Amino acid sequence: MNIRRCAAALAAVAVIGIPGSPAFAASPSPSGKAALPDGLYGSTDPKYDGVWRQSLALLAQHTAGVRPAARAVDWLTEQQCADGSYAAFRADPARACDAKVMVDTNSTAAAVQALAALGGHDAATGKAVAWLKSVQNKDGGWGYTAGGPSDTNSTAVVVGALAAVGEKPAAVVKDGKSPYDALLGLALPCSGDGAGAFAYQPDKKGKLVANADATAAGVVAALGQGLAATGVGKDGGAGKDGGAGGDAAAAKCVGDGKPTAAQAAANGAAYLAHEVAKDGYLTSVLPGATAQPDYGNTADTVVALAAQGGAAQAKKPLEWLEKHAEAWAKQSGPAAYAQLVFAAHATGADPRDFGGLDLVKALNATGPAPEATDAPTAGDNAGKSTKSDGGGHAAVWWTGGILLVVVIAVGFMLSRRGGKRVQQP
Repeated sequence: MNIRRCAAALAAVAVIGIPGSPAFAASPSPSGKAALPDGLYGSTDPKYDGVWRQSLALLAQHTAGVRPAARAVDWLTEQQCADGSYAAFRADPARACDAKVMVDTNSTAAAVQALAALGGHDAATGKAVAWLKSVQNKDGGWGYTAGGPSDTNSTAVVVGALAAVGEKPAAVVKDGKSPYDALLGLALPCSGDGAGAFAYQPDKKGKLVANADATAAGVVAALGQGLAATGVGKDGGAGKDGGAGGDAAAAKCVGDGKPTAAQAAANGAAYLAHEVAKDGYLTSVLPGATAQPDYGNTADTVVALAAQGGAAQAKKPLEWLEKHAEAWAKQSGPAAYAQLVFAAHATGADPRDFGGLDLVKALNATGPAPEATDAPTAGDNAGKSTKSDGGGHAAVWWTGGILLVVVIAVGFMLSRRGGKRVQQP
């Protein structure tokens, strides 16, 4: 998620403002600032991460049992290009995508995971997956942009998209190579520095260098899972299409030569467990700055460790996040809250009491109020349209309830029959 995190940083810079920087097309607000698109989660310029953060927000809400606002789902579906791909953000969705629209695999795959979970979007996800398959590299993987060299993070998010729509990633091949071949080609051997980790990409000399961010993504993908991965022993466990989980904290990198996907996941988890063993968190170092806690990568590490070895393996970094991540999430916005929801989901923790913080309420507050907090599963939603009717279904029911009270004057009984008030974040 190196590229995506850079995009998020650029989005934050865009909010502060840089002379001459481009602004997205939107109606001006009374304060004179550009208004955010209707239905979008987050308060920062979506130029670099709009689809990504929206997808994570919707997926996290679904994971936590929340039915997202119809207009929020509409915003995401309307961002899709005719060929099925997504860009990070399209200011004018009514305008057809052309060569100037920079579509990418990460936005597309994240949107697939969110829409597949919500259900009722088979046409959109089918087109998106078809586009992803059309830009698969000969090594079996994907780069951030179509035709770009494969990297662990992009390949991982596409694996998650394939799994989300019921595809078997191992069967999606190009020139005889599957996504797992690409991932295994980016896994470090069990000797030397960073043993068992995944590299983001080979460096300029072709050397693989351990990258914790890529390793967390690689572990989850090697297990055949996606952003909202399920921990071992929770709802059937992990390892679908990739291998079963194991004792990550106790394990060491094992195996000579090219490992299996399951062994690569175990080796990567062992590397991550070692990295967080001392302090419970990963660090991020910017040039000229001292090391700082890396909250996002730590959250991803929790998901990876739980998916591979179970909640017990992720206990220390999870507890650290519960104590320290609130300020980071508040500053970073919906994608950050979503990552913490995913960490809670993978470990079986309560996202509504995450170290005293209600992650679900905080996430809901970054965008339009959800339709309900007792969302059905994706299967229950299958075939149903989530297209909004302008004012939103919840608003229609609530207004109708008020009218019934006024006209018939049997307030209590009719308020119960007319529908429940939408729970506010």
